[in-house]
Amino acid sequence: MDHSTSLLRLIFLALGAALVVLVVRSAFRLPGDIDTTTTSLFDDGNGGSCTRFSPWACRQGRGDPRSKPSKPRRPSHESDVPRHPLDPLTVREVNRVRELLRAHPLFASAPSSLFVHSLELDEPEKSVVKSWRKGADPLPPRRAVAVVRFRGESHVLGVDLSEGDGAVTPLPVPASGYPMMNMDEQTSLCFAPFKDAAFNASLLRRGVRASDVACLPISLGWYGPAEENRRLIKSQCFSTEGTANFYMRPIEGLTVLVDMDTAEVLHVSDRGAGIPIPAAANTDYRHGHSAPNPAEAQAQGRHGYQTDPATGEHRDVMYKGMASELFVPYMDPTEAWYFKTYMDAGEYGFGLQAMPLVPLNDCPRHARYLDAVFVAADGRPYVRENMICVFERYAGDIAWRHSESPITGMDQRLVMDIFNFRTLKNKKVGLSGILMVKGTQYSHMNQVHQNDNMYGTLLSENVIGVIHDHFVTFRLDMDIDGADNSFVKVAMARQNTGAGESPRKSYLKATRHVARTEKDAQVRLKLYEPSEFHIVNPTKKTRVGNPVGYKVVPTGTAASLLDPEDPPQKRGAFTNNQLQIWVTPYNKTEEWAGGLFVYQSKGEDTLATWSERDRPIENKDLVLWYTLGFHHVPCQEDFPIMPTVSSSFDLKPVNFFESNPILGQRPTQENDLPVCAAAATTS
Repeated sequence: MDHSTSLLRLIFLALGAALVVLVVRSAFRLPGDIDTTTTSLFDDGNGGSCTRFSPWACRQGRGDPRSKPSKPRRPSHESDVPRHPLDPLTVREVNRVRELLRAHPLFASAPSSLFVHSLELDEPEKSVVKSWRKGADPLPPRRAVAVVRFRGESHVLGVDLSEGDGAVTPLPVPASGYPMMNMDEQTSLCFAPFKDAAFNASLLRRGVRASDVACLPISLGWYGPAEENRRLIKSQCFSTEGTANFYMRPIEGLTVLVDMDTAEVLHVSDRGAGIPIPAAANTDYRHGHSAPNPAEAQAQGRHGYQTDPATGEHRDVMYKGMASELFVPYMDPTEAWYFKTYMDAGEYGFGLQAMPLVPLNDCPRHARYLDAVFVAADGRPYVRENMICVFERYAGDIAWRHSESPITGMDQRLVMDIFNFRTLKNKKVGLSGILMVKGTQYSHMNQVHQNDNMYGTLLSENVIGVIHDHFVTFRLDMDIDGADNSFVKVAMARQNTGAGESPRKSYLKATRHVARTEKDAQVRLKLYEPSEFHIVNPTKKTRVGNPVGYKVVPTGTAASLLDPEDPPQKRGAFTNNQLQIWVTPYNKTEEWAGGLFVYQSKGEDTLATWSERDRPIENKDLVLWYTLGFHHVPCQEDFPIMPTVSSSFDLKPVNFFESNPILGQRPTQENDLPVCAAAATTS
């Protein structure tokens, strides 16, 4: 799932309506011996050699001699070796997989026709990883899983990386759908429409120069048998004249259907006659082209923690947490918009378009940066810098506080702030970036008739921001003090008192229900039927007899309102019927909520279909799935680029500790935090 990227990450996540920053703990490890100096993202680390499959991963020329002096070159990672069973594939291992695949009998006749769509570590079994001890045990055998296309056919292959011949083993291929797009396809398909005479004629009729047009490939979902048996994509275009933010200048109604394997234009639909291209004025978001925002100072905090402060013991809570899918359906059923129902992981690839993080903007001054190894469509590895940053942050919240009332005669005022309460695990999603907008003939709301359905909000002259949803589904492989866990729903309801029982007429009662099967654990959040949701280890108890556990705490979220039989909702069925929580027995093959082959799939291999088996989940190795949702009705403040909107959920201990685990932390003192002085002003 790792391929060459740069500008297209911004492009394709803008198509998904927002650049999504997932502030979650990484589900994988990267090489640790990485320094923190920075260089141009175009340096490839091996003499400037390039591959057409990684167009932004290496330098194409010497550059402007007037540019700043070059910085120290980052490590090439050529010599990196795995040190942990879950370390991702190294540069050497990726090269080894490429050699083995190209030599395999299936592909040896034409290795240049072999295209890699994803290549990642085939993780060892959990029991193997958890029993492994650093320094005492050798690494388990290393394997890779490759998803490739060869002469129109999709293949899933296991590749043995141990010493020897290196076996390549075919694995099951999903019944429907195709692998996610690789970056070579995403790049080349941008230019496919310009080879078509009907498309160029449409531009000419609109008075638009082809040199001022940028076209983007858009996944088209699945809407029936007519779209089966060939990989298709739709392309829509924008005017780049006069602004860097060409997304705000759509050429509305012009849609091009393209065969992804041949780049042949199959059909051109032009339904935008009479709709002007919005003006470029006030659309630029670059610094110096728009009003600057005031900077905010960020404090730094104390470092270091222990999992269980009371005992110093390292205890399991979660084996692996990851964002599994991002589903973004737009709410416009018209010809040029109905198919815009993006699956960011399964169609475009989570991380595939990742951009280097910007020091002091994405991450604070004291952050540690990690590089990552990606795989181009021809199977070659390349390294991208500053893909992940790790830092501790002063939260500024009060962890606990107590002031003794004066009537007791005791003068006690204790306040404990929180640097990072490490027993609380907060998963936060921030949405920002550029809206996917629609061109319109309207320039003012007084032109809109009462019965006209714009499917969104008039943001500027001739620009509509279309209503849409975002659903981020997290896969949380919970191991609370071990793998034998259960899901408990603690329902809260009003209990009425009996006649003469009490002056009170009612009270709140909590009732625990242990889910026996998957369907027992499917949760619909309801405001007036509140519950808590616990993952517990029934075999481990506190000293007073409570099972140790953690609870998932929803915050602001949203549920899908689409018809369950609507084609995009079938594919995104993991958001069905307002279900926010699913619990399944651990299955290594069930990682992606939308399935392995999402592109043009029918929704036959999703979290919803897995759960239909209604497998036993009591006292089992469990995976909890949580969907964080957003309804987005655009407003003018989202134009021309939207400010970040955030939501989150928490994992909090519930009887996991014997008492408040942070009582031993001392209160913050004057010299614990830096003193920030206002910057000097000049006249």
